Amino acid sequence: MKKQFADITEINNEMLYNKVLAYQESLIKEATGNGALDAPDADNEYTQEIGRIGVMCASYETNYMKFEHIRFKTPLQESIERELEARHLKQKQAAELLDVKESTFSQIITGKRPVSMQMAKKLYKVFNIDPKLILEYS
Repeated sequence: MKKQFADITEINNEMLYNKVLAYQESLIKEATGNGALDAPDADNEYTQEIGRIGVMCASYETNYMKFEHIRFKTPLQESIERELEARHLKQKQAAELLDVKESTFSQIITGKRPVSMQMAKKLYKVFNIDPKLILEYS
């Protein structure tokens, strides 16, 4: 195995990051091809070098890269959205039917505001949202 980047301990720019990442990929491919990664607890020159490079890449990603958090809709949010779509309602119209401000309703369907008991009753009565979903995801 031919080591590269042995003289660096930190990645501080994108160009170097991309080069080191490509090196890591080539190491993984080479180690996979020659069986150096076959054992789950393998400790050899490949696993050590891949680990060293991985730590530097992870540190660069933490310090210099911005990642968006992935948001998932709850089944309650999806159920409300399906109901609005089925009835061809906009958020403003739905808020009027529920007798709440549009901003309040928007916060509820985006998960930024919990569903109160009063709102839970309205969601059930107006949109026939499953009470179990309301209780579990509010």
